[in-house]
Amino acid sequence: MTEPVPARRLLPEDIPLLYQDAWLVAAYKPAGLLVHRSQVDRGARQFLLQLLRDRVGQRVYPVHRLDRPTAGLIVFGLDPDSAGRMASAFAERRVAKRYLAVVRGWTDDSGRIDRPLMSLEDRYTGSSRGTEMPKEAITEYRTLARCELPYPVGRYATARYSLVEAHPLTGRQHQIRRHFNHISHPIIGDVNHGDRHHNRFFRQHFGCHRLLLLAHALDLPHPAEARILSLRTEPDTEFASVLARLGWDAEVDNLQNGSAAPI
Repeated sequence: MTEPVPARRLLPEDIPLLYQDAWLVAAYKPAGLLVHRSQVDRGARQFLLQLLRDRVGQRVYPVHRLDRPTAGLIVFGLDPDSAGRMASAFAERRVAKRYLAVVRGWTDDSGRIDRPLMSLEDRYTGSSRGTEMPKEAITEYRTLARCELPYPVGRYATARYSLVEAHPLTGRQHQIRRHFNHISHPIIGDVNHGDRHHNRFFRQHFGCHRLLLLAHALDLPHPAEARILSLRTEPDTEFASVLARLGWDAEVDNLQNGSAAPI
């Protein structure tokens, strides 16, 4: 299956800005939008890089990535030197990243997933990157809320879900998605590593056709000033609507105290 893409053509003003100064800009990436041109979808015609460039009126430089179906906070440099310094901070694990995810089942109160991951095979070029050795991959998480719905899904009489905050200590491809699938708590809406029965349930009962994974927080060294820049974002309207219907809006409100407001 393929990942969902935005239902309509986006305009630069559709990209919310969360923070901007002379060295960097932080924006909210919609679910389904590629960050830049990629072999993932050779037919794609819109990319966050170009939309954000037009939004701020100047060239922007990539620092890190988000998977196409993942929504949320992403940072770009406004000059090559600033982008390089921030990219080095990511590579050296000096950046704290946190994600919100809705997963199948009831997770433990907290946990650490330490499972090395191999590179994913390039299904477009046919090259097998999976022949290399698995690389260290660690994700920590804590459970924010749980719920049980009176609907049979799969082989169970009821449907259980958890809202988790995930903190990846490494940055492997699809790491959070693959790690939660590994512990039998796949993320809802994941068409590559998830549970098709629960994905279908969310489509039918909530009208949700997307991955419920949000990059909601970054703490990173500022590229030009001697301080840690703490960035936060709230879920977009669609994601927030699903959380509210699951009874979790209060938990998200508490978590988001001090969020960055769009500018």
